[in-house]
Amino acid sequence: MGGTVRMYPTITSSASATRMSSGRSLPSKNGPYGGCGLGCTECTGDQVSRSSAASSLSSARVAGRMTGRKCAMRGSGMAVTVPCGPSAGDGGRMGGMRIAVTGSSGLIGTALVRSLRADGHEVARLVRRAARSAEEVTWDPERQYVDADGLAGCEAVVHLAGAGIGDHRWSAAYKKEIRDSRVLGTAAIAEAVASLDVPPKVLVSGSAIGFYGDTGDRAVDEDAPPGDGFLPSVCVEWEEAAAPAQEAGVRTVFARTGLVVAREGGAWGRLFPLFRAGLGGRLGSGRQYWSFIAMHDQIAALRHLIDTESLSGPVNLTAPRPVTNREVTEAMGRVLKRPTPFAVPAPALRLVLGELSVDVLGSQRALPRRLEESGFSFAFPEIDDAVRAALHRPVPH
Repeated sequence: MGGTVRMYPTITSSASATRMSSGRSLPSKNGPYGGCGLGCTECTGDQVSRSSAASSLSSARVAGRMTGRKCAMRGSGMAVTVPCGPSAGDGGRMGGMRIAVTGSSGLIGTALVRSLRADGHEVARLVRRAARSAEEVTWDPERQYVDADGLAGCEAVVHLAGAGIGDHRWSAAYKKEIRDSRVLGTAAIAEAVASLDVPPKVLVSGSAIGFYGDTGDRAVDEDAPPGDGFLPSVCVEWEEAAAPAQEAGVRTVFARTGLVVAREGGAWGRLFPLFRAGLGGRLGSGRQYWSFIAMHDQIAALRHLIDTESLSGPVNLTAPRPVTNREVTEAMGRVLKRPTPFAVPAPALRLVLGELSVDVLGSQRALPRRLEESGFSFAFPEIDDAVRAALHRPVPH
C-alpha cells in the first residue's frame, strides 16, 4: 500500500479529455460500466491520462494496461477522471490486494466492491451463510462469529455492516438492532483480525457523523467530543468495539460518514422521487445543516483510507462545505428543474417519525479536516454537483 497518496477522481472544467498532471494518455476501449467500477453511463471512449503516482500499486504488479474513461456530466461542462481497471482485452488482471468487505450488499458496499474489483483487487465478501467460494467468508455478527481463516491473506478489511438508521421507526427493539448490529459486528471483526498470525495492515471501520450529535451552526472536525443522545452513544460504542484490532497493532480508521447523495438509497433515495414529482420541500425550519458527500467521493475516500498509511482514528467523510436543508431543497429544485413550494413542519415530522425526527431535524456541520490534510481531493465538493452526479452516475448493482 505504501505511503503514496492515491490521486482519485478530480474535476476539470474542460470538455476535452481529462488529464492529471505528469500523466500519460492511455486509450480507452471498453464501453459503459467497463472499468471505473462506479457505473458511469457517459463513457465516451476518449483518451484520459493517469499519473504514475495515481496508483498505490507499483508498475511491476500491473499485468495489463490501465484504461481510462471520460465522464461527460450532462449539462455540467465537467469531465471526471475515475479509478480504472484493466481492459478485458488485455488478457490479464492487475495484481492487487485481497480485501475483505462486510456490508457488501448495501448501498456503499456494492459500489465499493465493484470499484475494488475493477481496479484488480481480490474482494472477499462476508456473508451470513455458508461460504460458496473463496470470494466469500462466513460470519454471524449477532453470535460474534467470523471464520477467521477466510480473512487470512487480507491486506485490508473494510467493515460497513449495520442496520439502516432510517429504515424503520425507532421502537425500543429497533434501537437495539441499530446498536447491536454495529457494536457486536465490529467487535467480532476486530477480534477476528486480532487473532490472525499475520493480521491485515488496515481495518477501515464504518462510523457516522452522528457521533457529534446536534451541532447547530457550530462547525466540528474530528477533534470534537461526542454529542448527547442515542446516535452519539451508539457511535461511541461502535468505535470502541474496534479496540482488539487497535491493540493488536492494526491501523484502524473510523470512517465517519455523512449523508451520501445517491438516488438508489439512503436519505437521498427517498428525496429524489418526491422532488421529481414536484412534492419536495424543506424539512422543519430548513436551517439545520446537512453534511453530505457524493457517492463517487465516498468510494474514493474509502479507498484513500485504505491506501494512506498516515491515517488512523476518526476521519470525517463529508464534503468540504456542509449546506443547510434549505440549500439542499433549492439545489434539488435547480438540478431537477422542479418547484419546491412545500415545507414539512417540525411537529408533523415528530408525529410521523417519532424519535427518528431528532436525526432529521438535527443539525450536523461536520468538516473533513483530516481527509483534506491527507491529500484527498473531492470530485463533487458542491451540493449541485453531487446531486447531478447521483442522477447521471448510477451505483452499479
